[in-house]
Amino acid sequence: MQTKVRESIIGTLLNRLFGTRFDVMDEGQRQQTTRGIWADRGTDAMPVLILDVEGTDGRERGENQDFERKSALFSLAVAEVLLVNMWETMVGLYNGANMGLLKTVMEVNLQLFGGSQGSKTLLHFVIRDHVSSTPLANLAKTLRIDMDRIWTGLNKPEGLEDAKLGDYFDLKFSSLPHKLLQPENFEQAALALRSQFVDAKSSEYVFQPEYKRRVPADGFPHYAEAVWEKVVSNKDLDLPTQQELLAQYRCDEIAAAALIPFRAAIDALRPRVREGEIVQGLGEVARTARGQALGAFDDQAARYHSEVYAKKRTAFVQTLDGELHALALNQVKNALSQAADTFSSESHKALEKAESSDRSFSVVVGTVRKRVSAWFNDLVDSLTIEGAEWTLAAEVKQLEAMLDTITAKLREAEMERALKQLRRQAQDALSEVVADRLNSPDDSMWSGVMAGFDAANTEAEQQLRRRMDMAEVYGGEQRSKLQRALHSSVWEDMVRALKEEVADQMVLLKLRSKLEDRFRYDEAGLPRVWRPSDDIDAQFAQARSAAQALLPLFSRIDTSASSTLPQPVSAGVGTFFPPGFDVERSLVLISASRQRELGKRFGREADALYLEAKRAMVTTQNHVPVWVMVLLVLLGWNEAMAILFNPLYLVLTALVAGSAFVLHNLRLWGPAVRAVGGLVNVANDHVHELLVEAVNRTDPGRNRDAPAEGRSRRQARSEEIEMDPLGDSSKDSSVGRSSNSSHSISRSSSKSQLHT
Repeated sequence: MQTKVRESIIGTLLNRLFGTRFDVMDEGQRQQTTRGIWADRGTDAMPVLILDVEGTDGRERGENQDFERKSALFSLAVAEVLLVNMWETMVGLYNGANMGLLKTVMEVNLQLFGGSQGSKTLLHFVIRDHVSSTPLANLAKTLRIDMDRIWTGLNKPEGLEDAKLGDYFDLKFSSLPHKLLQPENFEQAALALRSQFVDAKSSEYVFQPEYKRRVPADGFPHYAEAVWEKVVSNKDLDLPTQQELLAQYRCDEIAAAALIPFRAAIDALRPRVREGEIVQGLGEVARTARGQALGAFDDQAARYHSEVYAKKRTAFVQTLDGELHALALNQVKNALSQAADTFSSESHKALEKAESSDRSFSVVVGTVRKRVSAWFNDLVDSLTIEGAEWTLAAEVKQLEAMLDTITAKLREAEMERALKQLRRQAQDALSEVVADRLNSPDDSMWSGVMAGFDAANTEAEQQLRRRMDMAEVYGGEQRSKLQRALHSSVWEDMVRALKEEVADQMVLLKLRSKLEDRFRYDEAGLPRVWRPSDDIDAQFAQARSAAQALLPLFSRIDTSASSTLPQPVSAGVGTFFPPGFDVERSLVLISASRQRELGKRFGREADALYLEAKRAMVTTQNHVPVWVMVLLVLLGWNEAMAILFNPLYLVLTALVAGSAFVLHNLRLWGPAVRAVGGLVNVANDHVHELLVEAVNRTDPGRNRDAPAEGRSRRQARSEEIEMDPLGDSSKDSSVGRSSNSSHSISRSSSKSQLHT
């Protein structure tokens, strides 16, 4: 069965058209008959469902037209044909014809169902009590103009800006005579109007295919329920009444006036809070200002519409609490920062003072934490406002989380400080052991070094366990991690000290010292005096072999004698040492290439020592014979007596001998010879200039440029004079050669000049 859905305002007309049994108004009373939405089925096998909707101009609901708007929208959404019953006198009027309501309903209908509605709706205007001479066509024209104006003024949703009225609605107009003044004409017109709903062959038949909703009869209840829920949930139809509008306006004015002194009191403190200051008494000021603002609002706004007043008061309280909450959060933020800084600094100081005592980490830090938490909680309590919907419990939890984080960092810093202290202590002990054992190298050298490492590492590990217990580091993995870090630090310090001892110069010094101990000194530790009968070559070969044997000993650390290191030592990575620690690489102190280079350098130094010993032996063999000394005394006796008994010779001899003694002890023979050579050259040049001037006087045209050349040569030779540093023992052996060469150059220069 095909179902048609209709709506009407006046039950009388519906009863005449469809044979329904809707209640009609009692002619003896003027009151609204239909309340809500009523449904009935047409008679005479008419497959039509008719909805009788409450009128929009009744006095029973007063200014509240909320239900009228929603029922009209519901009817417009579900109906195929909508009968709009209106008096002839309402045509051309805006408020009288409820055009404002129709505009609102059509606008919301377009927003909710405009994009999905695939069929049109027929708006059938029935003009009642048409008794004037104005023809129906003119009345219909007026209504069409009004409908077009309403449609043009709608706020259309996005995508439907260009939609036209004909895309969604068709307009049809009919009129009925006055029921009381023209009862016969009214009945005839009603029968003619009925034929438009009954006679499918009529050209005026209204149930056209383009109006069908295509909703099955058994699914219509669910369809109508869904449409009604969507209509009811839409807030665009909740338009306020005049009293509500007045209450809203006045409550807004009263709230704005009450906010002025409230904000004046709060704004005076806001800059200080934003700058990071913790303002004392902020909570009391906030509570006072809030109470005064609410009191002022309640005194004046409570006289207006109760529901509007309640809503506006809730909104006003939210405004007050929102501003106070923001201010309190800034204050708490400042307090959080200060509490964290205070906790961190005071805990550091307390831990430094507690190093010499046995107070545990939890006792020291817990005392400071309890004091900081109490101060923060007191501040939070002072900011709490009774009746406010917000709390500061989250900030209290945030403080606890911050203190937990700082406590973990303090514990970590305490362990790092402990590791540094223990590392320094172990480093001092290892430096002495390494220096002592490597300065006296022998077969037990590495055993002694490893014994020192074991002792320093064991002592440091015991101290670390005690410090971890005080800091309440109970996690097994964390304790193992700290112990591995300590082991690696002690090992690295030992390796660093060993590498300093096996630097190139240090190794050469140790090898040379070993060579000298075996070559220059005997088994009793006395210096050797080499005699021709001594086998210097064999002694030197033994001493050099003993010294060279130290180089492989220094090249690699031998950990076999250690009692704490795993064997092999690489097996301790991840257990004794941290994961990824390259312990094998640290065992090598001197690479193979460095060993070869150091061996060559040591060989050259050893050869120099050997040659020096050989030269000393030759010097002792080439001494002056005794008979030569006796002959010199006999032949020089007269000259010696002459010098001794002649005061002039004696003084000159003493001066010369004293000068020679001073020059010899101060090792100034080289500079003295150079100075004398320089003076001779200057005198030579001066004599040469005098001779040239004498020649020029006799022959002015000859050798005109000789003086300038002489001066240039003299200046060049004076620039060549150099003075050796005093006391340079390394150049003593070359003094004689340099002085001889200086004399020879001076003599050759003077001869060449005189020849010229």
